Amino acid sequence: MKWLVSLVGAGLVMLTLRDLFHTLWHPTRHGGLSRLVMTALWRLARRFRARRRVVGLVGPLAMVTVVSMWAFTVVLGWAIVYWPHMPGAFTFSPGSEAAQEPALLDSLYLSLVTVATLGLGDIAPGEGWLRLVSPLEALVGFALLTATVSWVLEIYPALTRRRVLAVRLALLRDSDPTPQQIDCTAGALLLDSLATEVVRVRIDFTQYAEAYYFHDGEDHSSLAATVGYAATLAQRGRAAQRPEVRLAGDVLTGALKDLAAILDQRFLHTGGTAAEVFAAYAADHGRSLAQP
Repeated sequence: MKWLVSLVGAGLVMLTLRDLFHTLWHPTRHGGLSRLVMTALWRLARRFRARRRVVGLVGPLAMVTVVSMWAFTVVLGWAIVYWPHMPGAFTFSPGSEAAQEPALLDSLYLSLVTVATLGLGDIAPGEGWLRLVSPLEALVGFALLTATVSWVLEIYPALTRRRVLAVRLALLRDSDPTPQQIDCTAGALLLDSLATEVVRVRIDFTQYAEAYYFHDGEDHSSLAATVGYAATLAQRGRAAQRPEVRLAGDVLTGALKDLAAILDQRFLHTGGTAAEVFAAYAADHGRSLAQP
């Protein structure tokens, strides 16, 4: 029975590590727990659209919630591993009253101290297998800390790329270049560079799906509000006389369709055209889609 309880705790730890792996290191980034938590918080925040501060906190708050749940389940899982063997399989420092406490409380205390890599030493594993297994928890705790820092350092550059594209589209919308102005070599270079940035954002939504749940704030930095103008520029490029401009317009159109497909597949589920997906994207972020 003791080993069965310990196996339950080990299974809980493995489930947490699996979710961490799929959230941060799997090529498709399909983390179960993180996606569920972020989706739930996002839908809840949509009921408070009038309060922009609430919506703006969804992304950071969701990341903190996910990391806290990872840490809690790891501590709880290792505590369950220790629990059936407490206190007989452990040694206590002289004068310590830890052995007089409930076994579950001692197990939680030992697990928390170990995962935090504090190593206070007042409770130490006595049996051989525990002396081998217990240090693994410290390694898991160190990996969790490293993963959290890596996650933050990956998400915010992706947000920056998305907002840079949004601001650039907003500036182009304000200047509103005519078809004649686009029908030149500079216009082809403009459309080609926009296509490259759209592809980068598309990859970001694939690799860092959590970035979708970060609110961009003002309209001119919100891709949800400005992405429709990229389609307008692509149409003008496809109608140009110069072949290089038409090619750049086709490439930008294809990049936008690919971005819409990712948004619809992963977040919106409209099953509509690219224009309908972008309109749903804007509505989901509390924006109206910008039109020329």
